[in-house]
Amino acid sequence: MIGPSTTIDAEGLAVIGGYHSDPFAYLGLHRRDGGSIVRVLLPDAQRVEVVDRAGHHAELEKIHPAGLFAAPASDLEHDYRLRVQFGDAQVEFDDAYRFPPVLSDFDLYLLGEGTHLRAYDKLGAHPLTLEGVRGVAFVTFAPSARRVSVVGDFNNWDGRRHAMRVRGNGFWEIFIPGAAVGDRYKFEIFGFGDVLLPLKADPYAFASEVRPSTASVVFDEAALAPRAQRPQGSNALDKPISIYEMHLGSWRRRPEEGGRWLTYRELADTLPAYVADLGFTHIELLPVSEHPFDGSWGYQPTGLFAPTRRFGAPEDFALLVNACHRAGLSVILDWVPGHFPDDPHGLANFDGTALYEHADPRQGRHLDWGTLIYNYGRSEVANFLVNNALFWLDRYGVDGLRVDAVASMLYLDYSRPEGGWVPNQFGGRENIDAIEFLRRVNTEIFAHFPNATTMAEESTAWPMVSRPVEWGGLGFGYKWNMGWMHDTLNYIAKDPVYRKHHHGDVVFGLHYAFSENFILPLSHDEVVHGKGSLLGRMPGDRWQRFANLRAYYGFMFGHPGKKLLFMGGELAQEREWNHDRSLDWHLLEDPAHGGVHALVRDLNKIYQEMPALHELDCEAAGFDWIVADDTAQSVFVWLRKGRDPDALCVVAVNFTPEVRKDYRFRVPRGGVWREVLNTDAEIYGGTNVGNDGAVKARPLPDGFELSIVIPPLAAVFFAPQG
Repeated sequence: MIGPSTTIDAEGLAVIGGYHSDPFAYLGLHRRDGGSIVRVLLPDAQRVEVVDRAGHHAELEKIHPAGLFAAPASDLEHDYRLRVQFGDAQVEFDDAYRFPPVLSDFDLYLLGEGTHLRAYDKLGAHPLTLEGVRGVAFVTFAPSARRVSVVGDFNNWDGRRHAMRVRGNGFWEIFIPGAAVGDRYKFEIFGFGDVLLPLKADPYAFASEVRPSTASVVFDEAALAPRAQRPQGSNALDKPISIYEMHLGSWRRRPEEGGRWLTYRELADTLPAYVADLGFTHIELLPVSEHPFDGSWGYQPTGLFAPTRRFGAPEDFALLVNACHRAGLSVILDWVPGHFPDDPHGLANFDGTALYEHADPRQGRHLDWGTLIYNYGRSEVANFLVNNALFWLDRYGVDGLRVDAVASMLYLDYSRPEGGWVPNQFGGRENIDAIEFLRRVNTEIFAHFPNATTMAEESTAWPMVSRPVEWGGLGFGYKWNMGWMHDTLNYIAKDPVYRKHHHGDVVFGLHYAFSENFILPLSHDEVVHGKGSLLGRMPGDRWQRFANLRAYYGFMFGHPGKKLLFMGGELAQEREWNHDRSLDWHLLEDPAHGGVHALVRDLNKIYQEMPALHELDCEAAGFDWIVADDTAQSVFVWLRKGRDPDALCVVAVNFTPEVRKDYRFRVPRGGVWREVLNTDAEIYGGTNVGNDGAVKARPLPDGFELSIVIPPLAAVFFAPQG
């Protein structure tokens, strides 16, 4: 006979029905006046017994067919275990409902106001030992949920087994003894209106399954191997920054194994050495956060804290970052806080409401990309994204973040029709919440990781993107110079006979070149969607196409601003980039392609070695036009300067196939000027027209003059001898 203390009541029915907000108040061991009672909910169990380390035990009785067991247990100690009969199998384990809360009151306070900068130490799945028992603590945010359960390998994916307690303003938590690293899991959520939602992956998951599977995987990210020493000062404005942008899945593949991807470990064995040998200082990875669709290249992430499992485990990704650092390379991650996909296992409608996104599609949905937009005005959402930015710098030791699609974040009417957007409180189109979010994430990054940097892909004239927040700027370290990229690619694609009519495309960029800390990007976006490869854009016959590309690279490396080149550019890739196949490495067997490869290496070399070419990249004091108005001959000549008065470099570019002989211009000092690099050199595939290694400045009554030969479709660099 079941005593009165174990009869089913309204609270028990709430636990069984899945609408009890704190099942810990009912399940587990509870001491009352006159005795104690223990209750467990174990669907499909035939028999349940509780035992403690002192030898006390009690058999529980089934008081509801849903699997609710209970019995008085006056002598039972707190450290009891459950001995359970499931069919023919008997198992013994600790009861999750006997353990204390995971989050402290201070955690809840910081999480509630959106200022917890180590939320990734608390939310998600964290292996730990609690009261001497190994298990995993699970925490997620779902303020409108009626019930949240953890389901996974440890409970046969049964949402009745591990219903969580809710604390604060919607943080659900539970410690599950016996759960371990490698276990797959998701959250089962009864959302607003008691609707059972599709199983949700953990927003803070540190590892995931390989697509098309979508479960989160328990991983102890705090136990990652010690990091290799980061390159120090590599992101400073006065340092050479030359970035090799790449997509991990299509750099190289294994044709002998069906064209499979290289793993993180295989990439670590080859990629850093290759990039360092070419003279690049940084490597930028297209988004590595977990994403369901290969064709998004990572720009529609569903697991912001998990390195994609396509190429290996999280510890393997850490090994790749370490290998880059050992090779002297800084690592930049492409980061996507501007939008997320609406896959049912992801953040969309996470607790049955628009939690991470805006409910109004005029604010919450990207029309171009079919994705959802974060609600930056919600403190918990902004804190989630800030934590993600800090997480990659902290846990994996990366050196910076390139922030994708910043323009889409800044403007409420971005790519929207008239009447299809919601103005801000002042009636304007600026997204005030997004502005404050960007300022905050940059402030926190530079405060906690002063040697790191951030880079904005921002394509409008928004002012002071790369100026400090205290000045009224957005606080980024650098901004991609999209205007320079569009104008100069438009220019170089023209037949040389027409370039004199587009001279301004080259000159215009210098009017604003120092208004921001600019990066000159020849990125992946310029070699996809029918645009062709960079070589494919060049006009003329085969020789002219290669010469144009070499001249353009020389122009870029001589121009003020940090450099970025997408993989394949160094090979003079013929075909447009395809994320489903490897780069065409066989092209290096062709002398013309090999010449471009050698040129990129040498351009990087002089860019690093010559302070005049990098030290004042972001200051007007580092640049002077010498010849900016020779439209008839499509020639440009300028002077680059370092901080030392002797750190000088003259760059002359001829964008026509005609040799310019006895081309004269003023220089600031006399003596011999050494020809440092000539893109028309034979070793690069050129005609070897040049200046025999050096020229001597001719004195004038009021200065000095150089007379040089500028080869056809070429850039030449000169520096004072000694």
